[in-house]
Amino acid sequence: MVKLMRAIGLMSGTSMDGIDVALIDTDGVDRAQRGPSATYPYAQDFRRRLAAAIGAAAGLAGRHERPGDLATVEVELTQLHAEATQRFLQEAGLAPARIDVVGFHGHTVLHAPERGLTVQLGDGAGLARRLVIDVVYDLRAADVAAGGQGAPLAPAYHGALLARQTRPAVIVNIGGVANVTWIGPSGELLAFDTGPGNAMIDDWMERRQGLARDEDGRLAARGRANADLVTQYLRHGYFGEPPPKSLDRNAFSLDLVAGLSDADGAATLTAFTVESIARAREHFPEQPRLWVVSGGGRRNKTLMAMLAGRVEAAVAPAEAAGVDGDAMEAEAWAYLAVRSLKGLPISFPGTTGVPAPLSGGVLARGAPAPHSDP
Repeated sequence: MVKLMRAIGLMSGTSMDGIDVALIDTDGVDRAQRGPSATYPYAQDFRRRLAAAIGAAAGLAGRHERPGDLATVEVELTQLHAEATQRFLQEAGLAPARIDVVGFHGHTVLHAPERGLTVQLGDGAGLARRLVIDVVYDLRAADVAAGGQGAPLAPAYHGALLARQTRPAVIVNIGGVANVTWIGPSGELLAFDTGPGNAMIDDWMERRQGLARDEDGRLAARGRANADLVTQYLRHGYFGEPPPKSLDRNAFSLDLVAGLSDADGAATLTAFTVESIARAREHFPEQPRLWVVSGGGRRNKTLMAMLAGRVEAAVAPAEAAGVDGDAMEAEAWAYLAVRSLKGLPISFPGTTGVPAPLSGGVLARGAPAPHSDP
C-alpha cells in the first residue's frame, strides 16, 4: 500500500485578497484526502504595497532580481505566509513535525513566458527555516525555462478531483486571472488562461470606491455593460492565440473604461471576464456538459449569472460538485509539492505547452537532513 504524504498548500497567486491554506493527504497520483483549509486576508495597507511592488516588477530581467521595494515586500510576504501556516497548524491541532512538505506558491509579480521569465515573490528557503518544514517553491520556473507557459499548473489535481464526475467537464478558476481545465471523457487534459478574472474588477473597485472587490457583484448589477468596449478588449492578440497559453495579471488596462460611471465600469469589466471565459469553448475538443467554478469569482452573483447565460451548459459553484472552491488551488499546490518530491510531472504539453511532461519546483529543507552512516 502506497504511503500518503501530508502536505500543506499555500496560495496567494495573483489575487490580492490574502493567503489560502489547505491540508491534504496524498500519494501525488490518484489519491487525495482533503483536510481543513482556511483563508487569512491581507491588511489593506499591505495590499497597496503589494500592488506597488507588482508595478515595480515590470522591468525585471531575471526571476531572482528584487530591486527597490520588491525586497522589502518579499520579506513581509514570506513572514505573513509563515504566520498563516503557524496559525493554521495551531487551529488544526497539528504539530509541524506531522507535515511532510509545504507547497509555496508565492505571489506572481511578473509572468512573461514569451521572455522565458516568471517571477513569484516569496522566499521559500526562509519560509522553510521559519516553519522547520520542507518547502517546495518556484514550481513554474522549470516549465518556463523549457519553453512552456508556466501556467496553469493545477490541472493535474483538477483531473483527480473530477475523476468521478460527468465528463467532459471544465473547472474554471476565477482568481486574479481566470483559467480553465478541460477534462475529457478518458481524463485527457487541456488547460489555459482565458483572460482576466477578478483582477480588473478588483482594481476598478479599489480605484473608484476604495474597496477590495465588488461584493456579490452588486455594483455591476446596477450598471450596464458597454458592449463596444468589451469588443475592444477582446481584440487583444491574446484571444487569437491557440492554447496552451498564459496571461500576466496586468495584461489589460483600465484606461478603456475610465470614462464610465462606477457601476457601468464594473458591469463592463465583469462582462469582459465572462466573455473571455465563454470564448474558451472554441478550443475544446468536445463541449463540456458541466462547468465547475472555483476561486473568488464564484461568489460574484452577477458574474455567475452572466456566465450561465453564455455557455449553454450546467454551471455550478465548486461546492455543488463536492469540491471546496476556496481551497482548491491551495490543495493543488500541496498535491504538486508531493509530485515534485517524487519527481513526477507537474506540467504537460496539453496544459502549458511544454514539449514533454516535466517535473519542477525547488526544495528547501526545513531542517538539516538526518545523518547517515557510510
